[in-house]
Amino acid sequence: MTHTEGLADWLRLMLTEGVGPQTARELLSHFGLPENIFGANYSALQKCVNEKLALTLSSAPDDRIRTQIDATLEWCKHAGNQVLTFADAHYPSSLLTIADPPPVLYVKGRAELLTRKSIAIVGSRNATLQGIQNARRFAQVLSAGGLTVVSGLALGIDGAAHEGALSEIASEGSTVAVTGTGLDLVYPAKHRELAHQIAVHGCLVSEYPLGTPGIASNFPRRNRIISGLSQGVLVVEAAAQSGSLITARSALEQGRDVFAIPGSIHSPLSKGCHQLIRQGAKLVESAQDILEEFHVPHTPLKEKFSPPDNPVNSANTSAITNQLLNAAGHDPVSVDELVMRTGLTMAEVQASLLDLELSGRIERLASGMYQALH
Repeated sequence: MTHTEGLADWLRLMLTEGVGPQTARELLSHFGLPENIFGANYSALQKCVNEKLALTLSSAPDDRIRTQIDATLEWCKHAGNQVLTFADAHYPSSLLTIADPPPVLYVKGRAELLTRKSIAIVGSRNATLQGIQNARRFAQVLSAGGLTVVSGLALGIDGAAHEGALSEIASEGSTVAVTGTGLDLVYPAKHRELAHQIAVHGCLVSEYPLGTPGIASNFPRRNRIISGLSQGVLVVEAAAQSGSLITARSALEQGRDVFAIPGSIHSPLSKGCHQLIRQGAKLVESAQDILEEFHVPHTPLKEKFSPPDNPVNSANTSAITNQLLNAAGHDPVSVDELVMRTGLTMAEVQASLLDLELSGRIERLASGMYQALH
């Protein structure tokens, strides 16, 4: 049997209606390779699955499955595209240790990244500017330290983590994006260019067949792969009911390390991180904390999570701006409170807040309050 024929059987198995990862593993455990499953008679199959599925597996594949198999084999002819199965030596061994590994992985890009030491970085889709900056900078330092950054290509923290890992100063690690769609589609569409960069310099991975759209239930399921590919998971920002906590729980169940960045006690996006820390996650204040935990040699990169331009104490910063930033502190604060703390007029406070917001030194939150980005 050729490799193409063997792959076609794997694809047929996973494309069969009623066969998910668990059923596939049970069938493979009983019969061995997919070719043996399709070579078995109805009565033998019925000992493992229900009558309807036994009939389907013992019959010839329908036109839908044939068309999908042909399209996938054609997709594999393009450079960088491949499908890894349990039978492949290059299937990531870290996934084989989790409770629910996908029997088939669609891969686009540098597949060798799937077997390197990795750290997952996840967090809110509706992240704050400070959260975005933290995710990007942590990813830069960790990637430059030789770790592959794994995330989910979502808006917010995920996208920032991928961008940080792909930055010019992060040349050693790169990034892996685990998607909730087929690899011939990009979701969200806003990340089309980012996905292209990852396909060239990193790696895109999915357990879903080509053409699979962005179905809501698929995204929580892919989180087990994000954590499964990684030695640890860093949660940057997360609300109390965030999907990022699903990834963190998966990591704990898989015996991975969980790290969390603390934040303001007043910020809703810090509550998930604080909850994880209370439950035993490791509090981190710098990427170096994680590198030391992973026994990675010190990186020469200097970490600084505040914006590099227009530092607060530069000579051209006005006295009013300094006064306002000092009064703002670290927690969210209202305009009225800033007026009370500084003694400035409402007009002076509002004008300075606008300048600070445009220069990226303060952020207006959805609640209408402001938070300094130190």
